[in-house]
Amino acid sequence: MRILVLNAGSSSLKASVVEEGRTIARAAVDWGSDATRAPDRETGLRSALDELFVAGAPLGSIEAVGHRVVHGGDRYVGPTLVDNEVLGAIEELDELAPLHNAVSAQTIAAARRVLPELDHVAVFDTAFHAMLPEDARTYPLPLRWRDEWGIRRFGFHGLSVEWSVGRSAELLGRLSADLGLVVAHLGNGCSVTAVEGGRSVDTSMGLTPLEGLMMGTRAGSIDPGILLHVLGRGRLRRPALERALEHESGLLGVSGSTSDMRQLVASAERGDERAGLAIALFVRRAAGGIAAAATALRSLDALVFTGGIGEHAAGVRSAITARLAPLGIAPRAAQAVESDAIMSAPGIAPAILRIEAREDLVAARHVEALLA
Repeated sequence: MRILVLNAGSSSLKASVVEEGRTIARAAVDWGSDATRAPDRETGLRSALDELFVAGAPLGSIEAVGHRVVHGGDRYVGPTLVDNEVLGAIEELDELAPLHNAVSAQTIAAARRVLPELDHVAVFDTAFHAMLPEDARTYPLPLRWRDEWGIRRFGFHGLSVEWSVGRSAELLGRLSADLGLVVAHLGNGCSVTAVEGGRSVDTSMGLTPLEGLMMGTRAGSIDPGILLHVLGRGRLRRPALERALEHESGLLGVSGSTSDMRQLVASAERGDERAGLAIALFVRRAAGGIAAAATALRSLDALVFTGGIGEHAAGVRSAITARLAPLGIAPRAAQAVESDAIMSAPGIAPAILRIEAREDLVAARHVEALLA
């Protein structure tokens, strides 16, 4: 099948056309650092479709549409054909993924208007983590919170992790069932996932994509007492607190200037101390998350870097591995790599891999399997 895959992320819309496991055309629309503030979704979608047409993938050749959706809750643990009920459920989950699910729902609605004759399939990032062990998905909170309110860890970046697992097996010449991996997806959103035998056994994001590592504009894990403090003192009300945690923290908050790692690296090299601090804090938090995830494995065969920062920020990768020496990970000098590769020396374990995130290929694979 020829499948259009739409990935409505927190900062951009990525569109690609996939056929027989191969991407034949790509397009992207930049929504800025906060996709929720972007203009009409249909305008952006049509712009992407025009780019795909120029790239050799006319609209009439597309047979189905796959949509990456961040949060599927407890209900959606596999690819799902979209109807009005499913679209409404995705919108309802916006409370748990406010940077993502509303944007996805709006994009799906626009795509159904533009391409009403095609099947639209939602593929959920949370699905890969659906079988997390009980002690990994449970929070140390009152029992009622879990049993009556559904408070639990879901985990995200599942499509990216699923792709990294398969590519790691190919690069290492081993079966994914035999591998213990830590996958560090580092981009505007960041997470680490421990994978044992192809299955997620621990992951840093939780009930929402706010938990875990420091990110582009998200704080990641912080002392919950801070939130009680600023609310209790009346310094912030809930809407302002949500805005601060989702849109004004992370790399942007610490640097005071940008969430773009490329700009921060350039600024730090010119002596910008706040940019340098933002990078140092990002590295510390990423290394700590990787080390924590490794404790969920029987053995660590490889550390995988993926996502925009993980793939392209060689200096950041090098700084992270330098902090992981106590785990037996050999430090790596900053090395620009433009394709999937094993970056560590032959025979050294754990291996260090750089893998391009290909969520579109995983989504297309799930769409085709469902519709077949």
